[in-house]
Amino acid sequence: MTDWLGLVRGSTPLIVSIPHTGTRIPGDVAGLRNRADALHDADYFIDRLYGFAEGLGATIIRTDISRSVIDVNRDPSGISLYPGQATTGLCPETTFAGVPLYEAGDEPDATEIARRRRVYFDPYHEAIAAELARLRASYARVVLYDAHSILSRVPRLFDGELPQFNIGTFDGASCDPALTGAVAAACDHPSLVINGRFKGGWITRHYGSPASGVHAIQMELAMRGYLDESGPWPPAWDAARAAPLEQRLHKVIDAALAFAI
Repeated sequence: MTDWLGLVRGSTPLIVSIPHTGTRIPGDVAGLRNRADALHDADYFIDRLYGFAEGLGATIIRTDISRSVIDVNRDPSGISLYPGQATTGLCPETTFAGVPLYEAGDEPDATEIARRRRVYFDPYHEAIAAELARLRASYARVVLYDAHSILSRVPRLFDGELPQFNIGTFDGASCDPALTGAVAAACDHPSLVINGRFKGGWITRHYGSPASGVHAIQMELAMRGYLDESGPWPPAWDAARAAPLEQRLHKVIDAALAFAI
């Protein structure tokens, strides 16, 4: 185990994957223009927001490495998950807003991308695969819950204001409809969409195999539900502000566990 890859093994048939909360930029990553831009699009505080899940027996997998170094929720081949729409790649060259992360000519080349994949991408996915295998040996069904958040308004990525809860199941292919329905019902919120702008990233699409007992689902939260999007960036953690959303997410995780068990 590396010092940047976090793994807490639980006993229940639920894995919570947290791929984008990391803010570490390793010393072997060169060429980034500045740290502020590189860390702007982190899923801030998602690990805290789901901090209760460990107590429910969930397995938690997370990386401290910034998504600007390598995005472990992208297709490693480099193929876009959303053809024809603006997005960021395996080793992003811009922020969500389109701000360049590198000076012209300093972008990671094929050799550097392959190195980052080997050093930072592969271990994350090896951990997911190993934990799925471990839990499937004891349970007929395992839920892989991929936890994310994003600013409510990102004009380059989507129009208007994003719903509070964005559930992605690769258009129904990555999990049983019963899990989707249970998670949506547990949100109990009018601002919700299923397979809207975000249908699930590489993690959801790659591992979700209902016929094999692995049910993968992505939750993309609008950040306004738990932090101040209008203040200085990066934002500060506000436990009181986050509490109502955390309570809803507790119900969501309970529903996912009930489905699996």
